[in-house]
Formats: sequence, C-alpha cells, structure tokens
Amino acid sequence: MISIGTSPAIQAQETPTPDPTAASIVQGMQRHDQLQSSTLQNYESLRHYSVIYKGFAKTITANMDVEVDYDASSGKSFRIISQKGSGMLCEKVLVRALDSEREASLDKRSTGLNAHNYRFDLIGTDRLEERLVYVLSVEPISPSKFLYEGKIWVDAADFAVAKMEVQPAKSPSFWISRTMIHHTNHLTNGFWLPEQNQSETKVRIGGTATMSIDYQSYRITAAPESSTTPPEAGTR
Repeated sequence: MISIGTSPAIQAQETPTPDPTAASIVQGMQRHDQLQSSTLQNYESLRHYSVIYKGFAKTITANMDVEVDYDASSGKSFRIISQKGSGMLCEKVLVRALDSEREASLDKRSTGLNAHNYRFDLIGTDRLEERLVYVLSVEPISPSKFLYEGKIWVDAADFAVAKMEVQPAKSPSFWISRTMIHHTNHLTNGFWLPEQNQSETKVRIGGTATMSIDYQSYRITAAPESSTTPPEAGTR
C-alpha cells in the first residue's frame, strides 16, 4: 500500500474527552471530516469485489477488480479492469454498487454522517487494535437508501469512524428484504480510509447474496502545505 505523509494537523491526535457526550463526539467527527476533506485532495486505489449468491439449491459467484479515483471537487470515478463469473451478478449487484457509491459521493450534504442527517446516542466504549473507541447508535432523521441505522465505532483520539455495523434505512429495492453491512476503516499515514466492507443481503424470493470489498494499494495526494515541509513519499 503506497501513500505519502500528511500534514501535522492530521497527524496530531486530539486528547480523548474525559466525559464525552454523543454531541461532543459528533462535533469531533465533523472537525475530523472537515480537516481530512481539506487535506486529502485526491487518491487512487484498487478494489477487489466478490459476490456469492446462494439460493434455489445452487451457488453462483462473480468477481470484479476496479480502479478508483477520488477527487475532492468531483467525487469518485471507477474503471472496471477485470471481471469474471456470473454476468448477471456483475451487472445487477457489482455495477449497481459502483453507481450508488458514485451518486452518494456527489451529494455529501445529504449523505454525511452528521447531526444534519442522523440522531446519535452514546452506548459506551470499546477497543479496536488497542485504540480506545466510542460506540454510538445511529438513526437517520429521514429514511433514505443512502443513509443507514445501527452502530458505529469512533476513534477516541482522532474522532474518525473506525468501524460500522449498520443496515440501510430504506431498502433500495422491493426484492431486498434486509441488508447487514460490516465496514472497517484504517489509519494510513494520517488518513482514515476504507479497509474492508462486507454486506449480506436477504432476497425476498429466496436466497442470500454476500458481497465483499477489499480496498488495496492507495496512492494518496495531500493538499499543498504553505507552512510545513513538503511530505516525503513512504511505503506501508
């Protein structure tokens, strides 16, 4: 995984709040998101998608490798570099997942994890990879196929979302009865970026589709820094 160093503002961790409230944690999340958004201007990465559908006494699979380019001003763009397996799953599941993510990336105001879109409740604390995290329940203020409900784990030092266990607030299709999503982010040279995503979808006509996304090989470009030494390239 290749990335470059980032600004001291991103590297510096905030001191965990002694007596946090849901509101103070959400404020910390918003500060983190604003700082990362202003610093992280572009990244490129590779993703490996796989989906397994089990139903009607048979199993079908599909796999897809995708190049992703994120630009702070224009959102995400995707280029499929290989695919194999079921053409139906590639078209109806994997390509649609790319289309939904592209659409969501263009409308950050109505899809952001903030007090404008969600209600939050502090459940407690936990540890992920030896880092203290706050556990919050999230509930959308208005149902949307781009919003979700469930639990999130927020890093107590950086106020970044490290883990999510959620389901869509509104089903994207009549044929889908339920989808559970497990997602993790990882700290990479000061930036919190997606690491792995797995979703399990129950289909009304019978069967279960499990989709996994592995996020690989980030190449990150930070915003120009006016008062600090330019970052040096590094390898993770």
